[in-house]
Amino acid sequence: MTGEWSMALGQVLTALLVAMSALALLAAWQSRRAVLAPSIFDQSPSQVAFLFDGERLVDATPAARALLPDGEDSRAWSRLVARFGADFPNLSERLAALPRIGQLQIPSQPGTSPALVMKAQHLSGLTRLTVDGGEAVMRSGQGDAASAAALQQEVMAQRAVLSRAPVLIWKEAADGAVIWANHAYLIRAVELLPEGEDLSWPLPKMFDASVPASSRLPRLKLQMPSGTEWFDLVRMPQGDEMLCYALAADKAVQAETALREFMQTLTKTFADLPIGLAIFDRSRSLQMFNPALADLTTLAPEMLIGRPTLNAFLDAMRAKAMIPEPRDYRSWRKQLARLEEEATMGLFEETWSLPGGQTYRVIGRPHPNGALAFMFEDISNEMSRTRRYRADLELGQSVIDAVEDAVAVFSPRGQLVMSNHAYAQLWQHDPQVLLSEASIATLCTWWREHAAPTLLWDDATDFVTSAGDRTPWEGEVRLLDGRLVLCRFRSLTGGATLITFRMQGSIAVAGLKDAGGAGLLSA
Repeated sequence: MTGEWSMALGQVLTALLVAMSALALLAAWQSRRAVLAPSIFDQSPSQVAFLFDGERLVDATPAARALLPDGEDSRAWSRLVARFGADFPNLSERLAALPRIGQLQIPSQPGTSPALVMKAQHLSGLTRLTVDGGEAVMRSGQGDAASAAALQQEVMAQRAVLSRAPVLIWKEAADGAVIWANHAYLIRAVELLPEGEDLSWPLPKMFDASVPASSRLPRLKLQMPSGTEWFDLVRMPQGDEMLCYALAADKAVQAETALREFMQTLTKTFADLPIGLAIFDRSRSLQMFNPALADLTTLAPEMLIGRPTLNAFLDAMRAKAMIPEPRDYRSWRKQLARLEEEATMGLFEETWSLPGGQTYRVIGRPHPNGALAFMFEDISNEMSRTRRYRADLELGQSVIDAVEDAVAVFSPRGQLVMSNHAYAQLWQHDPQVLLSEASIATLCTWWREHAAPTLLWDDATDFVTSAGDRTPWEGEVRLLDGRLVLCRFRSLTGGATLITFRMQGSIAVAGLKDAGGAGLLSA
């Protein structure tokens, strides 16, 4: 019984193995069948048909692929237009309208043998193109000829591009001989030939430079009959040969020459400036300075040439006692930070009184790209003249203050420029507190309010504001408190006017009106 059971089990296992093998063979056959179906055009392999998604070739019959030059499917559309463009008039423009039209039929040009008809359909974003009569082209062997013609056309186009390029292009053999050149090279080679000599083989070598390949040479020039031409030479290896390019550099040379001349002019201008100039870049390193800077700061030129930082530059000036000394080092560092911050904003402008007696005006201004420019100007003489002028003014003021008569001096335009202490006591105001408003008209109004009615003030206004020669004159006015004042008017050099007020003594006055009154009742 056990033997029969074992035999039955073996038969079952055998049947299972046979079934599994059959399933595996079936799956393999189906997979192979799927692999052997690469195209949707298997029903008509000899038909010339293409299927495009945009400009990318999705599928094509073998006959269709044979009519196109080899290349990537992404560029098949342009290759198809180039291949059939000679057979179908305005092919590219007519196919461009296909998405809008939906379908079209294009016959080949009259005289085309064999006659062809291109049918195009656009549906769901895909474009199907068929060429009726394309099988005859394949059978006649014109497919290979067309491919060869397309390749020949491409070669001719590339040759025309190289030959007509405005850049000088030539090829050198291993020994340096010129074995090919484009039109631009040949034209210049002919211009350089001696009179009566024709261009012959081997071609003349216009540039003689032996440098490593793939490197840019120093700029070279050709002395042409029409003038000098500059070129940048580039050499690229191509096997044992060398492909060379001469790039026109005339405009670059002109720009560099203009820039160099401008920099020379700028340098000469800076060199002659009496103001010290220091320009620091965005990292605060000294990039440019003029000789006046070394003279004003007493720093060694070698130190300035070393491009010190702004902090090092100011520390060196401090060591030379060329900066006002702060109370302590912490204040000094705060001053440095403020100096840089204000210069960046264009606000830094100070007058430095140095321990040696000099006075410097220092201005900091921002420059493009974060740079800073500092200007140092010695204004010691100017400050000395200002101090002397102020001293003279103070001396003159003290002199007229010592005069007993009240004095007022007016400019040619009628503006009060000077008065003394006696004037302030007499008229009970000090006009120098606000000189900008102390004109002859304003003061005459004040004088009228503090004196009896009189026409003298009108004459005074006319005299002060008149031009030309003026005759001195005088007149009397009586103040509201009864005092009599003698007024004298004299012209000064430059059109100025001097008015003096002298007391004539005091008298008893009765019936005087107040300051707002119209005049005196009795005396």
